[in-house]
Amino acid sequence: MALRKHRWALLIGCLLLLAATVRSQVFVVGETTATDEISTHFTPTNLPLPDAPMKERGRRELVRMLVAEQGFAHCALPMGAGLTLRANGPLETSAAAYKEMVYKKGESAAPGDRVVVTALTVKGNRIILDLNGGPYEKHRFLRHVQFNDNPVVADTGEEATGSRVSLVFEGFVPDVSAPEVKSLLAPVIDFGVKTTEQAYANTLPPLVKQAVDVHEVLVGMNHRMVLAAMGEPESKIREKHSEDPSGAVYEEWIYGHEPQTIHFVKFIGDRVATVEIAALGKPLEIHNKDEMGGYNPPPPTREVAMGDQEPGNSPNGQSAPPTLRKPGEPIPSGGSGKVQFPTASQPTIPSVGVPTAGSPQDPHLL
Repeated sequence: MALRKHRWALLIGCLLLLAATVRSQVFVVGETTATDEISTHFTPTNLPLPDAPMKERGRRELVRMLVAEQGFAHCALPMGAGLTLRANGPLETSAAAYKEMVYKKGESAAPGDRVVVTALTVKGNRIILDLNGGPYEKHRFLRHVQFNDNPVVADTGEEATGSRVSLVFEGFVPDVSAPEVKSLLAPVIDFGVKTTEQAYANTLPPLVKQAVDVHEVLVGMNHRMVLAAMGEPESKIREKHSEDPSGAVYEEWIYGHEPQTIHFVKFIGDRVATVEIAALGKPLEIHNKDEMGGYNPPPPTREVAMGDQEPGNSPNGQSAPPTLRKPGEPIPSGGSGKVQFPTASQPTIPSVGVPTAGSPQDPHLL
């Protein structure tokens, strides 16, 4: 009996030790870490509203003018139907609840992404807009109805990834026009006619936005910020530092050509590390200190090169030439490894041709 208790105690101790070891190897990303980069900056509008309630004609005009209209997300739009905006007021959801909503439901559109109004409904004291297909699947109820074991609507298995924004008014929906609704939705959706890069620049802090507007690259920007400021580069170079062969890989974007001013933008990971400006008749201007004013863009992504082998890591210090042999298979002896051509001493294959005079003729050739 004592021996059995000793075995159980030993088994429980091993399990606790294993659990502690496994727990030490787990990396957990919590809600605070995942939503740390989500901006909760909000500026309410101040638009005079009509006193008369909306009529049927005004509702049809809103549907005609706003459905299929495209805009750009001014903040992260969560999937689902939980985002409510008060006209000339704040979001009904607090900053903490807003981050929790994005963390649990996921992003339907990131700041600067293009969104499309796919449906509009006026109900009670609010205008409800569905973006990018809305929060619910199409025919979600008819998918469960069958006649003679045949579904009324085929279930494609696709899940809804859209969002819904409700614009709430005090008491009733006034007789607002489509441009006025767009202005009231400006804190959430920007309907201005601009590119995706310009819409993304409007979500950045004032210092970074000013640099993007004047097409200037700051040390510390990420790839998307540089694209918004300068556009696509004329050429790209990706290599390692010559003085440190085992160092990190850097990528250099080159803008301009002689005799124009040339900008050399060097990235390490997803951040600009160095900006060199070469102007005609002026000394080379080098920027290598952080210029973001304390703003930290999202952290750089980690690059994983699957199957890549660093040069110089082979056993003999040199990269082995390509071969079709299996690992560890020896080279056949008796040869130098080159292609062997037949020599004159080897028998040759007789050729078949027309028999010459005086030679026996084959009856099959007659």
